[in-house]
Amino acid sequence: MNLNTTGLFDLSHTLAGDYLARFEYPWQALDGIKELILTLGPALGDEYEEMGGGVWVHQTAQIAHSAFLGAPCIIGPNTEVRHCAFIRGSALVGGGCVVGNSVELKNVILFDNVQVPHYNYVGDSILGYKSHMGAGSITSNVKSDKTPVTVKNGGEPIETGRKKFGAVLGDCVEVGCNSVLNPGTVIGPRTNIYPLSCVRGAVPGDSIYKTGGVIVLKTKGE
Repeated sequence: MNLNTTGLFDLSHTLAGDYLARFEYPWQALDGIKELILTLGPALGDEYEEMGGGVWVHQTAQIAHSAFLGAPCIIGPNTEVRHCAFIRGSALVGGGCVVGNSVELKNVILFDNVQVPHYNYVGDSILGYKSHMGAGSITSNVKSDKTPVTVKNGGEPIETGRKKFGAVLGDCVEVGCNSVLNPGTVIGPRTNIYPLSCVRGAVPGDSIYKTGGVIVLKTKGE
């Protein structure tokens, strides 16, 4: 499977496009998200309002009064941040996104039109354009033995050197309800993950991840 950044994403759908294009693999970009936001924020223009130090919110975004926006973060145009959402910081949220009830974000890039609408945890992860995480699905970003995360791409393990790395979702990925994406999960574009799945390693694009970890390629029209 092609794990390169340009093979997983259309980089025109995020403010982080130029930044991400520097990296062969997307997880290499995780360390610099905080600094990226602090660089982008002051240059965003009058359509964004700085709400306290290091929090920039577009004028068309809808933010629930009970939501917490931790610095630094950027909330894009026409994005909805719902009741009791907890953005811990270092979160670049694109335009047209939904960050839902009791969702927690930490050190993430959400491309435009991403939906994490119900009880999701997304940490140390990158979610591509129009990707969607069903209710209760989460990214697990630390291994139980606390060793560095390895991405398993078939028979080729790739050492990331990172203790914290959740998941990378390519463009238009659908993750079913109550699924767990284990540390170092990378899902190719337009792939569907069945509900209640426990996913690890690389899942090819244009495929379906079924119960028990069975992976089948989509047929035309699916």
